[in-house]
Amino acid sequence: MPAMNPSRYDQTTIALHWFTALSVVVLWLIGQTADWLPRGAANQFVWSIHVALGLALALVLVGRIFWRAFAGMRLPAPGTPTLQILTKAVHYSLWVLLVVVAALGVVDAFVRGYNLFHLVSLPQLGDRSLRKSLTEWHGLAANILLGLAFLHAMAALFHHYVARDDVLKRMLPA
Repeated sequence: MPAMNPSRYDQTTIALHWFTALSVVVLWLIGQTADWLPRGAANQFVWSIHVALGLALALVLVGRIFWRAFAGMRLPAPGTPTLQILTKAVHYSLWVLLVVVAALGVVDAFVRGYNLFHLVSLPQLGDRSLRKSLTEWHGLAANILLGLAFLHAMAALFHHYVARDDVLKRMLPA
């Protein structure tokens, strides 16, 4: 087993982080553009991708939470005490938003009763009259998540290019 670098996150944490980041962006883009397609097979296929990837992300989030709690490497927040508090607040907010967006998406998928790729049908559970409000809350939370993730990414780039420290390097693949 390779030696752990205490100034970098472990490879599992890094892989889960980047899978989450990429998934959030792809899911958000699909959520913003899928309805541009006319109703029919192409629209249903794109929404099937959105729902399947969203379900995968929900499972990855559960795995990330367990990994972080029991096995993942934790590194100290950089900077001054004030910056450390801000960093922790942003990270906890990202976690909460990730869980809220994923949970609302999963509930929305089951309230709708999706047919995924004409292969798997999610059962329709709950009150169908909740579809519109669930979709709106899911979309709002996703928009807030994406905005905060953008600020998080800009802070990482600031650390790399302006502060010239190793904060971004801690989360980059080897």
